[in-house]
Amino acid sequence: MLKESFILNNGISIPKLALGTWQVPNDVAITAVKDALSVGYRHIDTASAYQNETGVGIAIKESNIPRSEIFVTSKVPAEIKSYVEAKDFIDGSLSKLNVDYIDLMLIHAPKPWDEMVSGSTKAYFEENLAVWRALEEAYIEGKLKAIGVSNFEVNDLQNIIENGTIKPQANQIRVHIGHVPTDVIRYCEDNDILVQAFSPNATGRLIGTESIEAMAKKYNVTIPQLAIRFDLQLGLLPIPKTTHKEYMISNSEVDFTIADEDMEILMKVPEI
Repeated sequence: MLKESFILNNGISIPKLALGTWQVPNDVAITAVKDALSVGYRHIDTASAYQNETGVGIAIKESNIPRSEIFVTSKVPAEIKSYVEAKDFIDGSLSKLNVDYIDLMLIHAPKPWDEMVSGSTKAYFEENLAVWRALEEAYIEGKLKAIGVSNFEVNDLQNIIENGTIKPQANQIRVHIGHVPTDVIRYCEDNDILVQAFSPNATGRLIGTESIEAMAKKYNVTIPQLAIRFDLQLGLLPIPKTTHKEYMISNSEVDFTIADEDMEILMKVPEI
């Protein structure tokens, strides 16, 4: 699985499985990313909001793996909603990661996080277009190899597609057994936008669910393996997060197939 890739709508190859680094401090990120790279991962997902871009960059440098072989995703903070601030943050991420380019840069969310949580109805369409313009310029300049969004709903995506110059290459959203936003996934598929699935293991909440545990036992796999395979079979790019080398290896051992009838059962699992 670690050697398989998707092709983005701009022709760029992106490894099918990524290591997530959310809530991983800088010092821990150095070891975790080094471990992931040593066992074969070539896609690392970080963000300015995670405050570990420096650690990720150190690990990449010290791995002695050619930069061209490592795919790095980062994100402009959700609170940044202006062209100038976004431009500065892109340069800041390049500096913290200590790289000449970032493979994929995303707008972290369509609204600031506090408004995402509160359910604010403000759309931020104009503001997101301003941020998108900064990403487009950095893309044209070669600072970014691909650009996209995260946590965007259909109307947020439509705004970018209809009013931007470059179509997003990816949309990173929460997708796991017990939470499958089919409307967003379908819209992305129809528009050739790759869906990246963060929290494929529902941050551990799948454990203890009897039907999921029974399904994992049926295939003789762990619940995280089942969950990662579920996302892959939906045509998505899973981003499991772990700092343990043994789990990194286990999470990559997903070369099995969930039968169609079992996929249907898993699709119907209540919200988790």
